[in-house]
Amino acid sequence: MTRTLWGKSSGIDEQVERFTVGKDREMDIYLAKYDVLGSMAHITMLESVGLLAHDEWRALMSALKDIFRLADSDGFVIEEGVEDVHSQVELMLTRRLGDTGKKIHSGRSRNDQVLLDLKLFTRAQIQDIVALTSVLFDTLVAQSNRYRTALMPGYTHLQIAMPSSFGLWFGAYAESLADDMLPMLAAYRICNRNPLGSAAGYGSSFPLNRTLTTELLGFDSLNYNAVYAQMGRGKMERTVASALAGIAATLSRLAMDACLFNSQNFGFISLPDRYTTGSSIMPHKKNPDVFELTRAKCNRIQSLAQQITLITNNLPSGYFRDMQIIKEIFLPSFDELKDCLRMVTQMINGVEINEHILDDEKYALIFSVEEVNRLVLEGVPFRDAYKQVGMAIENGQFQAGRQIAHTHEGSIGNLCNEQITQLHRQVIREFTFDKINAAEQKLLTL
Repeated sequence: MTRTLWGKSSGIDEQVERFTVGKDREMDIYLAKYDVLGSMAHITMLESVGLLAHDEWRALMSALKDIFRLADSDGFVIEEGVEDVHSQVELMLTRRLGDTGKKIHSGRSRNDQVLLDLKLFTRAQIQDIVALTSVLFDTLVAQSNRYRTALMPGYTHLQIAMPSSFGLWFGAYAESLADDMLPMLAAYRICNRNPLGSAAGYGSSFPLNRTLTTELLGFDSLNYNAVYAQMGRGKMERTVASALAGIAATLSRLAMDACLFNSQNFGFISLPDRYTTGSSIMPHKKNPDVFELTRAKCNRIQSLAQQITLITNNLPSGYFRDMQIIKEIFLPSFDELKDCLRMVTQMINGVEINEHILDDEKYALIFSVEEVNRLVLEGVPFRDAYKQVGMAIENGQFQAGRQIAHTHEGSIGNLCNEQITQLHRQVIREFTFDKINAAEQKLLTL
């Protein structure tokens, strides 16, 4: 029979057990070291309010640090017959310390315990995502500066429209990532509030010091209302998923561009051989599989917030087992997005650019707007200039002048990459990662 924290004298039907436990053991491995961190903060608070003797706290802290090191090195295992990470940690403590190990649950419920684990896990994952996004951002800006004068066609409706540049193309995705950090910052702030002490959603009669656990874990503040702390389960995940979706949408669109531009019909870029695959029958093929898989994975990530909404929509206040299913789709999504960020960064860094695209006469009409503007600058009214150039195109008499003189902010000749970088850096500075890292390290050395 499975070991549970809620078990009484009666057993549980094996089919019911299998159905209700689901993938919890697998998913809880993601949460193991965060469950231990939360327990370390909780027992430190219990000792401070007199619910643990100092020698008990010291023994528990020593044992929890050992379990943390095990979890941090991927050595933590939820044993067969143990329901979840909370039960496994308590089992390991009681094996080592006897009844003292059972005291770590005083003043909390599995409800606020898993809420805390999820928040500690999520804010750590956000830190990784922000770091990897920043690396890709810097790579895009560097490529934008490198190819600032390399012209390419700009499109509307998939028709050639006006001259663009690789400087603009790379820089556009950099600025998109900078904007993606704004919803991520908002999601981080919602995540970085302490639910511990809300217990099952209605508080505790123990004299808990929730401010202390907030400080010990480096949170910005409490989730103050105990009922709302529980209502935040699902809401936090949905909010973070929406922020992940913003980054995923940027990567998916970049991947789509790269697949088009890499094709022979475009021939704008070529990808490093190591990021392409061949065909089992066509020896000439160099398929952009990495970008194609990036596109698919990122599109799937964009569905995550909607899936969470459908699981939680119209639930009343309080805890419901429906929330368990969210872990199965939410926790693995970070690794998938991090893989995409790493791969896209490597590919963008190694991409080769065709710097002579517009030499081809098929792109001559792309300079028609430049000719209209030239006439306007000479004093011809815009509508007359437009008609004059349009008639020349219809009559086959248009001669393309290939001089580009765009100087305004954000144009071919004035990319504003310095300003975009400043915007990005300004947002990144608002994340309080240093504070949470310092708090966690201090807790581990108590």
